[in-house]
Amino acid sequence: MGRCVDIFTMGCSKNLVDSEKLMYQLQQNGFRVFHDPRRIHHDVAVVNTCGFISDAQEESIEMILSLANLKSKGKLRKLFVMGCLSERFMADLNKEIPEVDRYYGKFNWMGIINDLGKEAFADNLANNRILTTPSHYAYLKISEGCNRSCAYCAIPLITGKHKSRPIEEILQEVRLLVSGGVKEFQIVAQELTYYGMDLYGQRKLPELVARISDIPGVEWIRLHYGYPNSFPYDLLPLMRERDNVCKYLDIALQHSSNKMLELMRRNTTREYQKEMIERIRQEVPGVCLRTTFMVGYPGEEEADFSDLMQFTQEMRFDRMGAFAYSEEKGTYAGKHFQDNIPAQVKQSRLSELMALQQTISEELCREKIGHTYKTIIDRREGDYYIGRTQYDSPEVDGEVLIPVDDRRLMKGRFYQVRIVDADEFDLRGTLI
Repeated sequence: MGRCVDIFTMGCSKNLVDSEKLMYQLQQNGFRVFHDPRRIHHDVAVVNTCGFISDAQEESIEMILSLANLKSKGKLRKLFVMGCLSERFMADLNKEIPEVDRYYGKFNWMGIINDLGKEAFADNLANNRILTTPSHYAYLKISEGCNRSCAYCAIPLITGKHKSRPIEEILQEVRLLVSGGVKEFQIVAQELTYYGMDLYGQRKLPELVARISDIPGVEWIRLHYGYPNSFPYDLLPLMRERDNVCKYLDIALQHSSNKMLELMRRNTTREYQKEMIERIRQEVPGVCLRTTFMVGYPGEEEADFSDLMQFTQEMRFDRMGAFAYSEEKGTYAGKHFQDNIPAQVKQSRLSELMALQQTISEELCREKIGHTYKTIIDRREGDYYIGRTQYDSPEVDGEVLIPVDDRRLMKGRFYQVRIVDADEFDLRGTLI
């Protein structure tokens, strides 16, 4: 068998962490590992799939089929599939795409090492990773699973109940990553704000963030995927007072209409969400709030959508993503509601909502003109260095474009940048 393994990661950053850990274990067993979808080395391929919504599922299936086609032509020796999609639909995938040598679920992918004829997964090296991100930042997954019962969401069907990692284990991983040059940590989980309830009987995210913040070499900590219900307000003093805890929160709200929030089984209300946002902004001046909304959920009438538009206009989120509802097999909504809103209506609402957010985003970006921000450099593209402020998470948010001049900027270094121009997503700046 060949000695090269290509890893293809579909979906979210939480999947990426699993891929990075698998890559390290493969390398320790003598394989050359690659994480570049533009090139295939024709020995062994592993697809880490996403099973969240239909578009992501289709993308994963297309990748599997393309590699299965190569295998049938003798251009690929082995093909393995792991992750959320195979966890959820393993029997169907086995039947429909038998070219795959073996399917693994979300949690048993460590067996790939053994199936390649090598030693078992080394538990004592479980925190070691080969980063696929630039070497100065990493994603830090602090838990798996989710205890929420949102009607539309298939994640609990895939990942099971919330399972926190022990604090000391996470801190050990942070120290290891810092020793390798990582300065910036994106803390991720299915439901960040529930962290610690299963292990310690109380929400421990504030303590965890404080202890990560205390580790020398940690320059930025950014929080993703919180839940509004029972929000841990103990986080806010940390964000306000500690320089290395970014003034940034990603909290998926999904909707604003009380009727829709009830149908979605979100266990929150419009009034609570507004009060929460106002409190966060009051206690952490200048905080950047990111959220996600869903349109076209069964039962969403024009009045509900109008409420969402009004809420978006009023709250003026710094960042917002949105998507149209798609029925997921096995979910509460899939069992109890008919997906009866026409696709064109969903798309029309989605476009209208995103157009509004684009206007808000441009206005907020332009308010930054004339201000100076600590900026980390990610890369150079043509005539610009590309950087980010504490308000910009990799991959999902805007960037800062700095013209190349006689001064050479180093990737992974921080600089003071004054903003001179802006559009709806990105800022343009000059070095101080």
